[in-house]
Amino acid sequence: MGHVRGISDSAPSRAVASRRTALSCALILAPLMVWVTACSDSSRSLTGTPYDATEQLSFGPAGDSTAAVDPDAPLKITSTDTDGRITDVVATDAVGRTITGQLSEDGSSWHSTTPLAAGASYTVQVSTENDSGRPGRGTHTFTTGDSAAAPLEIELGPTAGTYGVGQPLTAELSEEVADPAERAVVESALVVASEPQVEGSWHWVDDTLLHYRPKEYWPAGSSVTVRSELAGLHIRDGLRGGAAQELQLSIGDRVEALADISGHWMTVSRNGEVLRTIPITTGKEGFATRDGKKVVLGQERNVRMTGTSIGIPAGSSESYDLDVSWATRLTWSGEYVHAAPWSVGSQGSANVSHGCTGMSDANAQWFFETVRPGDIVEHINGFGEDMAPFGNGFGDWNLSWEAWLAGSALHAPDGPAEAAGSPSRLAPAL
Repeated sequence: MGHVRGISDSAPSRAVASRRTALSCALILAPLMVWVTACSDSSRSLTGTPYDATEQLSFGPAGDSTAAVDPDAPLKITSTDTDGRITDVVATDAVGRTITGQLSEDGSSWHSTTPLAAGASYTVQVSTENDSGRPGRGTHTFTTGDSAAAPLEIELGPTAGTYGVGQPLTAELSEEVADPAERAVVESALVVASEPQVEGSWHWVDDTLLHYRPKEYWPAGSSVTVRSELAGLHIRDGLRGGAAQELQLSIGDRVEALADISGHWMTVSRNGEVLRTIPITTGKEGFATRDGKKVVLGQERNVRMTGTSIGIPAGSSESYDLDVSWATRLTWSGEYVHAAPWSVGSQGSANVSHGCTGMSDANAQWFFETVRPGDIVEHINGFGEDMAPFGNGFGDWNLSWEAWLAGSALHAPDGPAEAAGSPSRLAPAL
């Protein structure tokens, strides 16, 4: 992900500068057809090596390289040469972040228009030109001090490891960020790189949580790196970015399970090749399994499932209390793919569960050992609710790409959109 350099907003036209530098010395044609000049001041040639203009520039409080500069004060640069002017300024810190600025109309001064980062080392490159059009260059380094502002801590997720092609990235913030401009600062500093490179975007789930996904699934076998460049950045008065650990993920094979609720079958494929077709049972009337794409959240060799965890009164005809094997979790509210030996007679022909996808012990163990977190399980042809994009697991892939971009502070035409769903973590349900 690239950075936009802080090009001065009103630098004089190069064409105008060029016209000002027309040589006043007359050109004389020698007999041997060699052009020479009547005067030979090559030091004023446009093609000459840029002169060192550092001593002709004032950097204000940042001029003392031995003292830490207040990051809340603007950077001001002034030309002290009455025969020169500033044409461009690029200020970059050690991370590669640049600041924008404004050049005065006469080129005598420049000042930053975005705040400096706290605790950062900056290199400033200043381009100048004198009245004869000869270019100059000046370079200066300085370091900013710490800020009294509270740090915005960032927790990147998931944990490092290998995941399926549907795994979203997450960034959880320690403070609420609701203002579109502040969100843009945060989002632009959360950098995602992948090999091979793919198109992707962050989406604001709420004021403290962002998800990142590519336009299509991650390529099988790819590597993903996410890092925060927020450290020290001014977000708003009293709040600056905090440090965060870089996160690296590996993406495994493209493993997908397509579960036909009405047809009572699940087809599991790897990299486009069908591995197994499994008879299943899903949620019955009143407990319908959600339609849509779900990302595997985790796996539990054994889990206890109770009816009371989903509001079924103890002792009712729907009550249950079971130890379940080979459980692959799809939602936080308790939807799993798991072994259901008690319903083998209905698997492949009827939906009799309380919302989970049941299969035989052998098929459930095979499924458990075939998939990993981040793999996709999609339920189709159902009669219940759709999987929510957020709040009950990773339903991110149920949003179109256009709807996904609408939740970005950088890509949405009218700013961040309200995200659907609200976080809820309920006990397992059968």
